[in-house]
Amino acid sequence: MKKKIIMRAMLGCPLGIAVSYIFTIIISIVIGDGKYYPCTPDLIVQTGSQLNAILLQTVLSALLGAGCAGSSVIWEMEEWSILKQTGTYFLIIAVLMMGAAYKLYWMQHTVSGLIQYFSIFLIIFVTIWLTQSFCWKMKIKRMNQQIKKNKF
Repeated sequence: MKKKIIMRAMLGCPLGIAVSYIFTIIISIVIGDGKYYPCTPDLIVQTGSQLNAILLQTVLSALLGAGCAGSSVIWEMEEWSILKQTGTYFLIIAVLMMGAAYKLYWMQHTVSGLIQYFSIFLIIFVTIWLTQSFCWKMKIKRMNQQIKKNKF
């Protein structure tokens, strides 16, 4: 199990960096002034330079990707209920995401900023969870139909 977690975490590092980079491109496009915004201005001020800000963002994005990928083994723990799997995974991912988002100034450093960012995170998590749940139920239904079909 530890080896699987480590291997997934190693694969998750570059994925986390890639996702973060893609978001910087999307944000730059949305701003629409023709400039590229690799990180938030507040992070640049906090770290003292754009390079330091980008380095910190890259490291934390890698850790976020590693945490998401490594903790995905939770879904393979068959002795756990789906509620325990979901709750544990959500808690791990929420702590990682909120910590990175706060440190990288992806959210306002206020109570309302925290609530807004967490609300968006929660909506995205629930949407992905429901989509995945629906997809797995459909796959299981098709497999059961195939078993019935092959039985007769």
